[in-house]
Amino acid sequence: MMECQESYNSACDEGLDESIFVSPRRPPRPQERLILHKSSVCSRAYFVVVMVFFHLYIINIIALLLYVHYNTGTGDPDSPGPSSPLAHSVADLDLPPDPEPGQGHAFRLSRLEGIRVGHVQRVSLVPDRKHEIRTLSLKPLLFEVPGFLTVEEGAVVTQLAQLKGLTQSPPVGASDGLDQQLSQEELFSLLDLNQDGLLEREEILSLSHSFDGTWLSAHNLREIHMGLETNPAGVLSLQDFRRLSSSVLQNVASEQNSETWSQQRYKSTHTHLHLGHGAHRTLQNIRARVARLSRLPSSLVDISEPMEVVRYEHGGYSHAHHDSNPTHPESSCTHTHLAANTSTPRHVACRYFTLLLYLNSVDGGGETSFPVADNRTYEEEALGDLSQQYCSKGNLKVKPASGTALFWYNHLSDGQGWMGELDEFSLHGDCVVTRGIKWVASVWVNIDPDQQRQARYQRLVSRQPEYEDQEVAHSDFHQDL
Repeated sequence: MMECQESYNSACDEGLDESIFVSPRRPPRPQERLILHKSSVCSRAYFVVVMVFFHLYIINIIALLLYVHYNTGTGDPDSPGPSSPLAHSVADLDLPPDPEPGQGHAFRLSRLEGIRVGHVQRVSLVPDRKHEIRTLSLKPLLFEVPGFLTVEEGAVVTQLAQLKGLTQSPPVGASDGLDQQLSQEELFSLLDLNQDGLLEREEILSLSHSFDGTWLSAHNLREIHMGLETNPAGVLSLQDFRRLSSSVLQNVASEQNSETWSQQRYKSTHTHLHLGHGAHRTLQNIRARVARLSRLPSSLVDISEPMEVVRYEHGGYSHAHHDSNPTHPESSCTHTHLAANTSTPRHVACRYFTLLLYLNSVDGGGETSFPVADNRTYEEEALGDLSQQYCSKGNLKVKPASGTALFWYNHLSDGQGWMGELDEFSLHGDCVVTRGIKWVASVWVNIDPDQQRQARYQRLVSRQPEYEDQEVAHSDFHQDL
């Protein structure tokens, strides 16, 4: 100990720094604290930078998804785009890519899968809500969609129908002797779907295939269409319409459809509402949901016939019938016969599917009956006269519930993704309303079994040039009006 003290004293005498004799056990605490503080600041700054970049990455991903979502949609207020995913329980209904030229159809009509009776699928028809689709039968392929419309939307549709005015449903046929004549003003108003005082090309072509709008023959329709084409303005006013030949006035009971009407009997009133651009927002939302449910391009819904609204009062009914018709060489579809320029003597409705909307609940009766649903065979002789006994013998009856929709296919698939033969099991009728009033609306999508005629019609309506000997392009069916 004394030696150490002496060494210290001698060092001091020699002018050496005392700091070299600081004990190594004593750490420089202020210096270490400074190092720790700098390290902590760097770590925190690095963390903040990483989190900022991470959030920017997430925001960019969300923005990209929203961009794709809204730029591939129909542009309608209630219409999510076709890229929006359905629930996992729904079959893969995406449209396939175009095949090579000459290899089958260039476009495939989507069809929902029934799976089995009672099977439930979930699908988004409106934002932030899932709808259940319940399979009611496989023959025909029939589905029930509760809550397709809200109570308020059903009330809006009925009010719009009443504002436009309802007329008696079509008669039994020409044999009834109905010879009611329409004035030029009444006929113009019926043809003017959006009620803007002008007849446009799309309106004439659209109403020409309305199954119940049989005010005009094919010859008269051609006259109106030619008058519109020769008009420099491209539209017809009431004055222009009056200057056309007076032969455009036609009996309400068209002779070309007398055979069809003779098989159908109704006791109801009805009207038609336009679903396209310029229509009421509720009607446009219905159109968007139809396109979403069917997984078909909105253009097919746009150029199909207007929605029919029917009112059944106490005692009202409609006997069993098919909404579409079988195809024959001597007949053509009413919605494409102008574009096809055919001379077939008979024009029939060609409806790929039916969407029946219950606009209100019925106090008594009024069920929709499918008398031969899921029968093993369809034999008219064995089944008897189902046109009038469809309720008593009905295999499947659906009670009207406000907002519920029934969706079924009127035709089978041809095995190549297009519309095939008429599904005879789609026979249906409306039972007698025993108490209260029944309001329903029907939406149809018109498809010609001949795909070339359908494509030609869509090009004509969409004002697209037609090229000779060219395959039907997939984009033709996505071209909106």
